[in-house]
Amino acid sequence: MKVLIAGGAGFIGSTVASYLLDSGHEPVILDNLATGRREFCEGRTFYEGDIADPAILDQIFAEHPDIETVVHCAALIVVPESVERPVHYYRENVAKTLEFVDHLIAKGVTRLVFSSSAAIYEPGADFSVDEDSSVMAVSPYARTKVIVEQMLADIAAATPLRVLSLRYFNPIGADPKMRSGLQVASPSHALGKLVEAHQAGRTFEVTGVDYPTRDGSGIRDYVHVWDLAAAHLRALEVFDTILPGGSSRYLVVNLGTGTGTTVLELVEAFNKVVDPPVPVGTAARRAGDSAGAYTRSSRAAELLGWRAEQSVEEGIRDSLTWFAQRGQMLPDLAG
Repeated sequence: MKVLIAGGAGFIGSTVASYLLDSGHEPVILDNLATGRREFCEGRTFYEGDIADPAILDQIFAEHPDIETVVHCAALIVVPESVERPVHYYRENVAKTLEFVDHLIAKGVTRLVFSSSAAIYEPGADFSVDEDSSVMAVSPYARTKVIVEQMLADIAAATPLRVLSLRYFNPIGADPKMRSGLQVASPSHALGKLVEAHQAGRTFEVTGVDYPTRDGSGIRDYVHVWDLAAAHLRALEVFDTILPGGSSRYLVVNLGTGTGTTVLELVEAFNKVVDPPVPVGTAARRAGDSAGAYTRSSRAAELLGWRAEQSVEEGIRDSLTWFAQRGQMLPDLAG
């Protein structure tokens, strides 16, 4: 099948593209390279442009009228930056998605897979959630995901478009073949910061140790990005079965391991892999951060036939391998 991946030059989008290619499918990539990398698109069908630009979308669909499904990964995702620049985040994540979807409908697209986030949840007492858990987005970034989900549900109810929202938990790792990985120079999430600290020989700061978790640090559901990519292929394969139309036009599925790992537990796992171990300090919570959550849902297994297969330790090792050679693929990030 041929699949348009918006944001296909980013961390997750490029990995999904790799998984599709390895499985015999053809990804068509659209990315404005605001955070994505051209290097991740080498040898692939790539259009540089904005999802809200009708001219580039007209060109893509004129040249690829056989696109069957669209995967929408294009978004800004840095929580502290969203607190500092909310207008920018609402414009890029919400307003441009509306323009994008409007154009997709005009082009006859009926299948959309949306990259959503578990950051929108209000966790239960044990920090586990399922797709029916209450929503309590605590950052502008998370609220953009809530708004887009609500918007897509309304649009799906009134148009031929059907939408599957995949709520990612916390992606780690890299493409096992090392074609892509975290592209940003200074990652904002815990594992990226751990790798940075290890490379630089400095202390890793655990931001927030006063959460009501078992050790006071935030809790996450760390899922390998290659597992996430596999879930996208399964979603595409069963899309028409789980969203046949009629009253079944919009669906949410959590993508996580089902296991909660605290940041301090992540550090412990990391230090079992590296030598010397990274020293640990503590710092205040970052603006917009939450205690976190992990999924208790079985919906992905039941509907997609998917379960995460790779461990946190495998995600750590793949991240370390990627960071060790990232400068060779992305030379402007070397050093």
